[in-house]
Amino acid sequence: MKLPCSSTVIIGGLLAGAGSVQGAIQVSWDSTASIKQAASTLAHGMVKYYTGNVTGDVPGNLPAPYYWWEAGAMFSTLIDYWYYTGDTTYNSLVTQAMLWQTGPNADYMPPNQTKTLGNDDQAFWGMAAMSAAEARFPDPPADKPQWLALAQAVFNTQAPRWDTQTCGGGLKWQIFTFNNGYNYKNTISNGCFFNMAARLAKYTGNNTYSEWAEKSWDWTAAVGLMSPDYHFFDGSDDTLNCTQINHIQWTYNAGVYLYGAANMWNVTQDAGDATKAALWKARVTGMLTGLEVFFENKIMKEVACEDNGKCDVDQRSFKAYLSRWMAATTKVAPWTANTILPYLDTSSQAAVGTCKAGADGNQCGLRWSKGAVNDGSMGVGEQMAVLEVVQGRLIGQVQGPVTNSTGGTSKGDSAAGSNADDNPLQFDQITTGDKAGAGILTTLILVALFGGAWWMALK
Repeated sequence: MKLPCSSTVIIGGLLAGAGSVQGAIQVSWDSTASIKQAASTLAHGMVKYYTGNVTGDVPGNLPAPYYWWEAGAMFSTLIDYWYYTGDTTYNSLVTQAMLWQTGPNADYMPPNQTKTLGNDDQAFWGMAAMSAAEARFPDPPADKPQWLALAQAVFNTQAPRWDTQTCGGGLKWQIFTFNNGYNYKNTISNGCFFNMAARLAKYTGNNTYSEWAEKSWDWTAAVGLMSPDYHFFDGSDDTLNCTQINHIQWTYNAGVYLYGAANMWNVTQDAGDATKAALWKARVTGMLTGLEVFFENKIMKEVACEDNGKCDVDQRSFKAYLSRWMAATTKVAPWTANTILPYLDTSSQAAVGTCKAGADGNQCGLRWSKGAVNDGSMGVGEQMAVLEVVQGRLIGQVQGPVTNSTGGTSKGDSAAGSNADDNPLQFDQITTGDKAGAGILTTLILVALFGGAWWMALK
């Protein structure tokens, strides 16, 4: 469904004359106040699934069937919600959850999550902390871990896990040997690491982060998880030395690399390195073209599982992250806006048309490209995805991410998380005033990398 920018979409029922619809969301896309009100309704519909603030429950956890990583992703969306709207309704809830789940070493490694804790899971909480620092989300109390220190701790625990025993490098999906997937090197784990490194490089100006970002990018390309025309595949088995690739494509893999690459363009541009800046610009430009596989008539689509009805609980949230990172890209690489914004505009108008189900009449569906109907798929992921793409319409009205030289207030610790390893990273000298602080469980159950009738190798 493609609507003109000045149109009004009513969710929860049909527009009939001058009458109003009980519980409907009305969105006038040319009105900031209307978009913020729609975002408020969507955020409320998402937070209703959260039980961590209920007496006897654990702050930061979502109830079954949601895994720990998706809670971190949800709080990142609520940080974005505050960033876009200025509404502080959920700030205390976010801070409580983000601090509760840090674990004993303040590195998002809580012992009670070890059975499902992968590098990508940890990274999604780390990226949420990074977003809080970049957006100047209210800092935690002084005696608690700070946002940038938490992000840095995640980075510092992951860099020593870079595994050169197989595949020439890369991070494994799982951290612990007893978890299924330990022998899988997946794109999202490495993409999250790249994303954090690039953003920390921008925030701090420290070359160590830039070097890791470049190393991670180069490995992804060399091993074949990224094609020459910038399509990103799921992963590979390191028991086969990554000689065969699972070619399924997910929106969040493309998104996590897009935003990391945009930050690397920004870093190299600011450093006056014209050669590297041109290289990263060409990469970002190529990635924008590669994103077309995820859009049908400019409406975002999880092409691997929407049409066949096989999106699992995790995968139903993936469009949230592509929406998030596409919008964010326009702030650090402004020349991308003319390409990105039309996709977000059309997708948001289609997405909000699915939000007409559930007890409140505002629960959103998964399949945005099928018209203004709800397909019966509802939950945290569906609600989060629509919220991110709708509030992303406000990207032009907010400040870009801050750095230690442009107003960042979050305190960092370059050694955060290093105590978890016998060989902590050695960083380049940090510039004065450096506040730097250095996930996803891909729920794709490891399937054979061969006999790929189940796969959908899209390009």
